[in-house]
Amino acid sequence: MPRLAKAGRAHLPRRRERDPEGRMSLGDHLREFRRRVLLAAATVVVAAVAAGLNYDRIFIFLADPFYDYKRANPQNAISLNFGEATSAFSNLITLSVFVGVIAASPVWLYQLWAFIVPGLTQKEKRISLAFIASTVPLFVGGCWLGYLVLPQSLQLLYGFSPEGTSNIQQVSAYFSFVTRFILVFGGGFLFPVFLVAFNAVGILPAERMIRGWRVATVGIFVFAAVATPTADPMTMFLLAAPLMVLYFVAYGVARLIDSRRAKSRPDWLQTADDEASTL
Repeated sequence: MPRLAKAGRAHLPRRRERDPEGRMSLGDHLREFRRRVLLAAATVVVAAVAAGLNYDRIFIFLADPFYDYKRANPQNAISLNFGEATSAFSNLITLSVFVGVIAASPVWLYQLWAFIVPGLTQKEKRISLAFIASTVPLFVGGCWLGYLVLPQSLQLLYGFSPEGTSNIQQVSAYFSFVTRFILVFGGGFLFPVFLVAFNAVGILPAERMIRGWRVATVGIFVFAAVATPTADPMTMFLLAAPLMVLYFVAYGVARLIDSRRAKSRPDWLQTADDEASTL
C-alpha cells in the first residue's frame, strides 16, 4: 500500500519552482498576468457590489454640487431627470463601478506592481514599493480635489444659460461628466510619481527635469486644457497649478535620488571625461 501511494504521488505534476532571479517564460508571464487581472477584477467587483448597496448615499454625495447650484439659483429651472425606464438601473451600475475602481485602487495598483516585480532587482523592488505607497494617496487626493472644484465648474458652466431657458439635465449625462471630471484630477496627480519612477531607474536625471521645466509647464497646461471636460480656464488652472507644484516636488525627490546614487559610485566613475581619474 505505501508503495502504491508513492507511485501515485510520483505521477502528480510537480509545482514549478520560482526562479530566484525572477526569470519567467512567455507562458508563465501570460498566466501570471491573467492571475493578477482576475484578482484585480474580483476586488473591483466586490467593491462595486458594496458601493451598489450604498447607492443612495453615493448618489446624494455626487449630486450635492448640482443641488448646491440649484439652491443658490432658485430662479433657474434646473433638474436631474431619468430619460428612460432603464436609466436608473444603468446609473446604479455605472456609479457602483466608478466607486469600486477608486475603492479598490490599492489592490489593483499593487497587482500591477507585483506583476512587474519578478523582473526587477532588489533595489528596484524597494523603489517600486515606494511608488505604490505614494500612488494611492495621490490618486485619491486628486479625485478629492476634483470633487471640491466641481461646484465652481458647474456654477460657471450653468451660468452660460440664457435668461428664460431651463437646464433639463439627464442623470446619465450629469454623472458621466462628474466621474470623468473626478478621474481626470485623480489621474493627473499620478504624473509626478512616474517622473520619480523614471528617475529611479536612470531614464530621467534630475538635471534634465530642471532644464526642461519650461517645456513641462507648457505640457502640463496643454494636458489640463485637453483633459478637463470643461472649457473654462479656471478649471484648467485649478488642475495645472497643483501639477506644477508636484512637478517641482518630483524634481526635489529625483535630486535626492541622484545625489545618493552619486555617493554610492566609485570615485573614478565620478571623474569628468576630460580629466584623469585616480584609477
